[in-house]
Amino acid sequence: MDILYLVVPCYNEEEVLSHTSSILKKKVNQLMEDGLISPSSKILFVDDGSKDLTWDIISSLHKEDEIFSGVKLSKNKGHQNALLAGLMTARDNADIAISLDADLQDDVDAIDGFISEYRNGCDIVYGVRSRRDTDTFFKRTTARGFYRFMRAMGVDIVDDHADYRLMSKRALDGLADFSEVNLFLRGIVPLIGYKHGFVEYERGERFAGESKYPLKKMLGFAIDGITSFSIKPIRLVTTLGVLIFATSMAMLLYFFIIKLLGRTVQGWATLMGSIWMIGGIQLLCLGIVGEYIGKIYKEVKRRPKFIIEDILIK
Repeated sequence: MDILYLVVPCYNEEEVLSHTSSILKKKVNQLMEDGLISPSSKILFVDDGSKDLTWDIISSLHKEDEIFSGVKLSKNKGHQNALLAGLMTARDNADIAISLDADLQDDVDAIDGFISEYRNGCDIVYGVRSRRDTDTFFKRTTARGFYRFMRAMGVDIVDDHADYRLMSKRALDGLADFSEVNLFLRGIVPLIGYKHGFVEYERGERFAGESKYPLKKMLGFAIDGITSFSIKPIRLVTTLGVLIFATSMAMLLYFFIIKLLGRTVQGWATLMGSIWMIGGIQLLCLGIVGEYIGKIYKEVKRRPKFIIEDILIK
């Protein structure tokens, strides 16, 4: 039987860990009883530099039952790096790993479907939301717009999929070959290839604590995803520059002709408006190029994506 590791990134999750650990333990035990996974399977919590009692709770859970394991990062490195740390730890011990969030908004019963798809030959199984009724209109609209925009930018991404997925050991080995510092796992995992499948589920409400993805972080996450996987924004900037240059040359010719015809040009407001518009476009373009330069700056430093301070696995 295959050894399964449930990888759960945690950041200040003291309010939910007691309930989450109970639900996940019950699920893993049920899978063991049904003969779907090995008795050596684990629930691996990754503490992403929490400031509350998250690590103390994980340590207590591990002492009470060896089904619980833990990885503590030396400082907060962000959800994607914490998730990668957990997956790379699981890679050394597991045949399959399933990542999910600590708030358990993702339906744990979908795990049965994940394993079924894995046994049908899939190395990667994506959990896909069947609907977004629980989201606000704003979040639903922006989420759909994000996925459409990412595809328009040439990024291979799965619609309505977060980071709830199964990966085989072979897929984890493939993931380990990606050395980039700017992580966007939703874009990286499809690049691995291999046969993949989908399992639909309904996402529930967070039962305690606060969301770790407010609007500011969501926007930053979207920008990271776009600039890490597509050069189309830079090409759009180049195209825009060519169009503005061509327009300015045409306008220059126009003004030269009407000057020769002796017609005065009254256009202070137009002139100032044009200066502001072009200045704004230039700043926007510089900002986009700056995003890419910032990514290059981080990549060439080759700093570690995470540092593990402590690990609890038996």
